[in-house]
Amino acid sequence: MMTAAKLTEMKPTDPGFPAYLQEKGKWIRLSTLEIHKAARETRVASSLSNCEILAALYYGGVLRFDTKNQYWEGRDRFVVSKGHGTISMYPVLGDLGFFPKSELKRVCQEGSILGGIPDPIIPGFETVNGSLGHGVGVACGMAVALKKQKKAPQVFVLAGDGEMHEGAVWEAIMFAGHHKLDNYNMIIDRNTKCMLNSTDKVLDLEPLNGKFEQFGWHVERVDGHNAHAVYTGAMKIREMHTNKPKVLICDTLKGKGVPKLEDTPFCHIVALNEAEIDEAIARLKL
Repeated sequence: MMTAAKLTEMKPTDPGFPAYLQEKGKWIRLSTLEIHKAARETRVASSLSNCEILAALYYGGVLRFDTKNQYWEGRDRFVVSKGHGTISMYPVLGDLGFFPKSELKRVCQEGSILGGIPDPIIPGFETVNGSLGHGVGVACGMAVALKKQKKAPQVFVLAGDGEMHEGAVWEAIMFAGHHKLDNYNMIIDRNTKCMLNSTDKVLDLEPLNGKFEQFGWHVERVDGHNAHAVYTGAMKIREMHTNKPKVLICDTLKGKGVPKLEDTPFCHIVALNEAEIDEAIARLKL
């Protein structure tokens, strides 16, 4: 397993901060491919589209957390609703010290906390739900509780666009808008592909911005592979208090960095062979 990029930790005001975040995203993508090489049952295409999003959230200082105290009351609540596509979190959480880095060599092995789909026992986030567990709705409950208790932490939920096809997700979106949950921040990995095909062929989501606006949300949209743009958008919605829930739609490419996956409508369930992984890693290192 690769070690984290050897970069000086930077502040957002430093001139090199955008490049620092972008390099972190690249390192996450490379490390994700290494994990897939060792554990071929992992879902790799979905995990390659959110690398810059994770770089912005965890390394950009968007999320408030304490690696030494997972249940610190002042932490932001981070719900992963994109359950099938977040093995890319593993290198981040290991690098930050939520668990020993040695665990990264044991993904999908007996006794490891790191499975093919992340498990809620892993420290560093609140829960992994996936669309079947309706993480968008679970996050609503957390946001309501924090508001009623007048607590400062905010709720962030990482969602995939495929789960936007499900009715219960839109019930939660309407709920958040109705209750003006301005401590609720949704980040959508808009990679335009779900398990069955391109999302527009299964059930077209556009105009996605307009749908959220009609339900009372503030909407921002960015290039999801520009880590600094994601950081800027995420910090903007974090700091907004306008009696509206907020969504940052990140336009991404499923299977980013691997042409075979980028060009395959059904890449969600594709596993790469060792030669394909080595070729992708070599290309990304150029």
